[in-house]
Amino acid sequence: MTSTPVADSREGDIGLDEQQVADEPIAQFSRWYAEALERCGPEPNAMTVATVGPNGRPSTRPVLIKGFDARGIVWYTNYNSRKARELEANPHAALQFHWQELERVVRIEGVVEKVSAEESDAYFASRPLTHRIGAWASHQSEVIPGRAVIVGRAAEYGLKFGLRPPRPPHWGGYRLRPDYWEFWQGRPSRLHDRIAFAMQPDGTWKRMRLSP
Repeated sequence: MTSTPVADSREGDIGLDEQQVADEPIAQFSRWYAEALERCGPEPNAMTVATVGPNGRPSTRPVLIKGFDARGIVWYTNYNSRKARELEANPHAALQFHWQELERVVRIEGVVEKVSAEESDAYFASRPLTHRIGAWASHQSEVIPGRAVIVGRAAEYGLKFGLRPPRPPHWGGYRLRPDYWEFWQGRPSRLHDRIAFAMQPDGTWKRMRLSP
């Protein structure tokens, strides 16, 4: 018995053509990110961060993008976490966004650095109170015997700081400065579009089409 092929319903998709892609990858990302915020959910600002530890083992985790500009992509976290320790040993990292509703993926590679204390202070002050207390209570990636430990710490710091907890010295932002971008657009028959940008020695971007 032979199976009947299933027709692909995406014949009208927009694709990704070299003539339509922005000259700078950050401009193309801004365009796609705006569309994701409008059409995707929940948390279209979620991205995967991949790092490599001193032992050569890779690890990934989801975080939320909190800003981007020509300098790179910013997120915030605990500076004592596993990813922070791995970035200390090897500052090269990769990010990935996956917007399933749009059949799009963006991959970004580069070197990571801490943002300025002023940037971290400003973002920390904008967070909800419970999130600011949580930054003090969570010793991220630490082994704990049970949830009661973290709940107790949150209560302790809530009493200590009240409505004005300062930014913990172990908490702040990172910025990945890209040297490679890839924009992936799903297409029928698995003949997907992949447009990459690679940073050249003179600081310009080389645009390339990759085979799916």
